[in-house]
Amino acid sequence: MTTTPHHPPTDRPDPAAAAELLERGLGRRAFVRAALAVGAATAAGVATAAPAAATPTGRTRLPGEVLQPGKGPIDGDVYLPSQVDQVYWGYLPRVGDSPVVRVRSGRTITVDTVSHEGLLEDQGRDPAAWFGGRGVPRDQVLDDAVTIARSYGRHRRDFDADGPHVVTGPVFVEGAAPGDVLKIEPLTALPRVPYGVVSSRHGKGALSAAFLTPRGELTAEEVMPPVATDGRATKDPMRYGNVSHFTPISRGRGGTTVATLPRGRTGAVSWPVSPFAGLMAVATVGNATAINDPLLNSIPPTLGGGNIDVNLLTVGSAFYVPVVAEGALFSVGDPHMSMGSGEAALTALEGSLRLTFRLTVCKEGSQDAPSVAFRYPFGETPDLWVPIGLSDPDGSRDGQGSDLDTANRRATLNALDFLQDDLGMDRSVAYAYLSAAVDFTVSQVVDRTVGVHAVIPKSHFR
Repeated sequence: MTTTPHHPPTDRPDPAAAAELLERGLGRRAFVRAALAVGAATAAGVATAAPAAATPTGRTRLPGEVLQPGKGPIDGDVYLPSQVDQVYWGYLPRVGDSPVVRVRSGRTITVDTVSHEGLLEDQGRDPAAWFGGRGVPRDQVLDDAVTIARSYGRHRRDFDADGPHVVTGPVFVEGAAPGDVLKIEPLTALPRVPYGVVSSRHGKGALSAAFLTPRGELTAEEVMPPVATDGRATKDPMRYGNVSHFTPISRGRGGTTVATLPRGRTGAVSWPVSPFAGLMAVATVGNATAINDPLLNSIPPTLGGGNIDVNLLTVGSAFYVPVVAEGALFSVGDPHMSMGSGEAALTALEGSLRLTFRLTVCKEGSQDAPSVAFRYPFGETPDLWVPIGLSDPDGSRDGQGSDLDTANRRATLNALDFLQDDLGMDRSVAYAYLSAAVDFTVSQVVDRTVGVHAVIPKSHFR
């Protein structure tokens, strides 16, 4: 395992102007094709910002190459690749699992995350072939993704039972002990490749057959993808109802990194890329004997964070989670290039990212973390406080509840506790304030345990 200290590389000339010139010369769609064909040196962007307590710089860098393991800029003090014999595919680390690397509190770590899209069984478990069928040359398919898909053997994969996520870790954070909070600050997020994938799989997502109701608010005819494409009776994932949309990313007008999908036979729809990790976790389960115990499944978010899928937790934010294990045992996965609140079709724009985090231990009484965070995940950005609510935060234990009302009520209670205990508001006044001025946003509705988060502007307080 590489633990040699790394230092940010010196800045190179920003190629944004050259990218814009190339796009004007080739035209929009031809530019996207060319980016994939010639190595995508101008197609992958990285957002860089200061920690949540400071103002983001807004500066955008380009890695200038496909970020194969160990290649290109590494911004953290420690570098952690996703090695096939160390990652967990579909599950989270357990309390007591051996860490793959150690970091001191307050130091930074760069992690090469691997997206599951293109690796999964319903896509053939061969990313070189899957992406190659969409025009991606082999040297633009990540070597670690190919190795994991081909050679993962820490447990026997079961597509119908396992989570999809490739989870990297655990990282032992020195000084972290049960009762503490781990503050996770994303500092940089570099797309490792100039493309991502958005997938919908029958039986999952906001319009899945699981949400059919006797009163008919959702009918079988309205399920996406259509029930007729299900194919689950075949027990062959390659014949299941999977619809995956390959999505290039490139430079848009003004240097903004954008993702693009077709709009009918002509035209396109593009939107800004905002990379973040959908899954940031600490270990919470100590009574699982097998690595693929259902209690460790990577799909549902939990009190340890996990697949929290809050799209505000981008570069410049902070995510606080209560520590249960010695060393916290931090892990990360489910890299997103962008995600809409709700994540309606099942996945975000999934794509492998090189992520750099600062990991800091917060002790009770230090006022380094919101008081709620000592018992429940909590988010923060430079401009917002983000209390979070989950419908059933203990994972798959005793089944899972997917009631958004429950998640919304928990987010409301956590917001009230924060306003009262940390900001000194009278509880009834805080309740009135939440009703008059604060948005409650659906985090996601697709992870079995659904989530809601409150969005409290810091500018309201003086």
